[in-house]
Amino acid sequence: MLMRLLIADDHELLRDTLGSFLSQQEDIETVTVGDIAQAQRAIATSDPFDLVLLDYGMPGMKALNGLQAILSLENAPAVVLISGMAPHEVVERALRLGIRGFLHKSMPAASLLNALRFMALGERYVPVDFVIGKAASHDPAAPPAPSSGGTTDFAQTLTPRETEVLQSICQGRTNKEIARELGLSEPTIKLHVKTLYRRLGVSNRTQAAMVAQSKGFC
Repeated sequence: MLMRLLIADDHELLRDTLGSFLSQQEDIETVTVGDIAQAQRAIATSDPFDLVLLDYGMPGMKALNGLQAILSLENAPAVVLISGMAPHEVVERALRLGIRGFLHKSMPAASLLNALRFMALGERYVPVDFVIGKAASHDPAAPPAPSSGGTTDFAQTLTPRETEVLQSICQGRTNKEIARELGLSEPTIKLHVKTLYRRLGVSNRTQAAMVAQSKGFC
């Protein structure tokens, strides 16, 4: 199925590079614009977009006013905020406003592509570092947020869907079984499992279940 993306970013080199990379995928079609006004025109006059990537710092955004303008459009498409410098609290506010997810410009290309496919399926996405409370500046020297290691703290690092998937892993279910139980596609479950591995610092299902059990999660 074809995925249509609108990329709105005022940095021409980044916009063209990202658009070129994504357009090389057989199932992705991209349209690129340089500011909020152009994004609004594209949404109003083009075929529907599956995702709209909005650069936090481009002209017309005015903090999150530009985002709110896009989200308030009739039949507004799913919006993804993309930035290399958006403060942590800004991203949290954008999530509350209803964005589909947040992407950091320093993400590896393959990870960004996987995240876009994930969000196009209707799921929300934020980087693991953001979820577990690391500084939004992505400063490699910034220490991770402290955790008591208790069940409640651990559960709060997971999305509701990840919680369901991890519980199913603890019960020994396969990806196909989990997909059937939750009414999702198997590729979607695989993406959730991969995210859980990264979040838990493990490399397989057995290790994931052991970590979850050690924290009293299952």
